[in-house]
Amino acid sequence: MAKRKNHAPDFKAKVALAAMSGNKTVAELSTEYGVHQTQINRWVKQLKDNASGVFSNGSQPAERRLEKDIQKLHAKIGQLIVERDFLLEAWEKR
Repeated sequence: MAKRKNHAPDFKAKVALAAMSGNKTVAELSTEYGVHQTQINRWVKQLKDNASGVFSNGSQPAERRLEKDIQKLHAKIGQLIVERDFLLEAWEKR
């Protein structure tokens, strides 16, 4: 069984934009870039669906990641506090 190719996002965008330009058919692009026609059509659809994200504030995904990290850290702090209190009670009972 052949290993799947992982194409870089830049390559995907290049092929999708070439397909959207209409200068060449999807079949011609498929031969030129060595990518199946169905894959090119998927990339074009993804580009169309996510094009509005290009013009939105680019820091939004970073803010989401930061919020998730903060939530994880708060959960860890809570866990450590519970453990500390448990061990403190056990130590005092000795």
